[in-house]
Amino acid sequence: MSWTRRFPAVSSALLAALLALLSLFVAAPLASAHEERPVELPDGTGSVPQYRAGEPDLIVCKADRPAFERRIAAFPDALKQRNLALYERCEKNGFRHLQEAVDAVDRPGVNIAILPGLYEEEPSLPKPVGECAALTAPNSSLGYQILTYEQQVACRHNQNLVAILGKTGLQIEGTGASRQDVVIDAKYQKLNAIRADKSDGVYFRNFTAQRTTFNSLYVLAADGFVIDDVLTRWNDEYGFLTFASDHGLYKNCESYGNGDSGVYPGSASNINDGRGYDVPRYSIEITGCRSHHNMVGYSGTAGDSVWVHDNEFDQNMGGASMDSAFPGHPGLPQNHARFERNLIHDNNTDYYRYVADGTCAKPPAERGYEQGVVCPQISMPPGTGIITAGGNWNLYENNWVYGHQRAGFFLSAVPAFIRGEEKLSKQADTSHHNRYAANILGKDKSGASRPNGMDVWWDGQGRGNCWQSGPDGSTPGTLPQCGERRGAVSGGSARLAGEPVKLAQLLVCADYSVQARKLPAGCDWYGARGLQRVETQIALAVAAVLLLVGGLLWWRRLRASRLGTAATLLGLAGLALDVAGSTMGLVAGFVPALALLCLGLWWTGIGVALRPARPWLARLTLLLGALTLLDAFDKAVLMIPWIPLSPAWIRALVAVVWTLWAVIAAARPGGAPAAPAGPGGDPDGDRVPVPAGPAPALSAEAGPGPGPGPGPETETEAEPRAAEGDAR
Repeated sequence: MSWTRRFPAVSSALLAALLALLSLFVAAPLASAHEERPVELPDGTGSVPQYRAGEPDLIVCKADRPAFERRIAAFPDALKQRNLALYERCEKNGFRHLQEAVDAVDRPGVNIAILPGLYEEEPSLPKPVGECAALTAPNSSLGYQILTYEQQVACRHNQNLVAILGKTGLQIEGTGASRQDVVIDAKYQKLNAIRADKSDGVYFRNFTAQRTTFNSLYVLAADGFVIDDVLTRWNDEYGFLTFASDHGLYKNCESYGNGDSGVYPGSASNINDGRGYDVPRYSIEITGCRSHHNMVGYSGTAGDSVWVHDNEFDQNMGGASMDSAFPGHPGLPQNHARFERNLIHDNNTDYYRYVADGTCAKPPAERGYEQGVVCPQISMPPGTGIITAGGNWNLYENNWVYGHQRAGFFLSAVPAFIRGEEKLSKQADTSHHNRYAANILGKDKSGASRPNGMDVWWDGQGRGNCWQSGPDGSTPGTLPQCGERRGAVSGGSARLAGEPVKLAQLLVCADYSVQARKLPAGCDWYGARGLQRVETQIALAVAAVLLLVGGLLWWRRLRASRLGTAATLLGLAGLALDVAGSTMGLVAGFVPALALLCLGLWWTGIGVALRPARPWLARLTLLLGALTLLDAFDKAVLMIPWIPLSPAWIRALVAVVWTLWAVIAAARPGGAPAAPAGPGGDPDGDRVPVPAGPAPALSAEAGPGPGPGPGPETETEAEPRAAEGDAR
């Protein structure tokens, strides 16, 4: 049983103190990538809809027959003849706009066929007028109104090019040879190209939706949906967004050119909350899809109970991401995603440059999305395979993860106050029981070497997390290992907070805003390199302080001690290695632990050298040395289990006290010892020499005692002794 369960009061007290400490120097910005009206998760009584292959009930086509015939000219003969026959029907009693056909649906289970063409839905494009132009509703942080369902029904085209509201079992299918033969284009004039709201059993197949100010295909509050062979592209936020839904299936889809993610199953039905790894079913399945050239290929705030398998996520800034970082999403914290047999590679594209140069400040139609511009909507580390920012009970098994400049896997915790929950017991409720096992890291499917910058980046928080053996570079350098059975962990930990420097980095990097063109200085996610990086700046600042204090202490107290001099030189090497180990190229190697080893030996050595003259400072110095050596062991050999905080936290606090004490001790009058301690424990040079001569006579105040007693001290003798007593 972990210490957090044995001693809940201690856990709460430590967590409260830690959060209070953090609040002194950071106010983490609250943001939301997706804001929607309050919505309840489905009751789970639905099912995944089945494709219906019969003839359509309703048909949509454009009126320009010559243009239509040119579009189908290269189709296989059978498909061409079918489209010609459907066009004959459409000319007689069909519709020219998809919205008109949706409005004509009067019963469950209707099939709508869309014939090849470009559908701009001209009647839906104008801006709202009358009452719809003056709706009272809260505004999201991204500028759009958060409308109720009733407002969506009354003013369906305020935000949506095509609105599917309250329809059951509706199937919409393009009849082209490929998904690009039918294109639904919002021309950056609507928030959503297609919105299906409270429409259980909806089935989308074989078309393209594009160019919105939010997302192309949006499914909200549906118990049962399928997205089959659909392409979405060139949107400010998402390609596919499904939210608060159950019994969903994405298959054979594609998405690119999106400012957030291509595929986003946000707040999937939280059906497995409270379970372990063994679950009865998943709420959403995603398979056979490719998501590329987005900010991130896949993402899911509260992406709960999602099974993601046999997909490809590549050429994005990040391959896949799930999180608990944004408020207002049902089902937080995120839990129970399962990733297997996915190809996740080469996600290194840096799109933040378009924010820096002002491209993303232009109107969407002028940004150049069609030419490859992407405007990242949130903060994330480019060059990463799978990111988990505050998730639990996730499985990552049998995936190919390679070719990432930063890391293959990235795991960090998210305190509950970030998502708007202030209850103390919830603050450390994320980043537990995530299993990374049997993945192929640093090699492609052919077996060719395609290494990641490092295989694992972990902030250190959480319990029950484990990784497969033998990662090629990780930070920390040693990781809890997964057993063959799910739930079996060797060398686990249960920590309330991550490493302090990593926490500082995450807090700095999170302060990003695409709207304000705010790219945090000091964060390498946005291009900071070398001395610009906050981790290197922290290492340099610490090295400068310790070099100054350690040098002063050596000069005033230890320069005549061989042990003190040797230890100080070792400390100098440790400080240099600590700065070097903070750089991106060395952070996942042995250098950070070697730096701690040298620093620990430095403090141990000078602690021993200080014992005769400054016993209490020596004890504190030895404690600091022991903590530093323990920190090196924790990072390079074995993560110490059952402790609430990393040794780095305690070491940092003790180092602050030691620095102040060492400055005071070095500044007090007194010389450096000339040699090791002599009889009586006093080193030579710690007292002013007494001139040779006859022993002074006993004074009346000396008191009785055998033999001659010491006489009164001279003024020069008394001062060093007084100073020494003060320093002790």
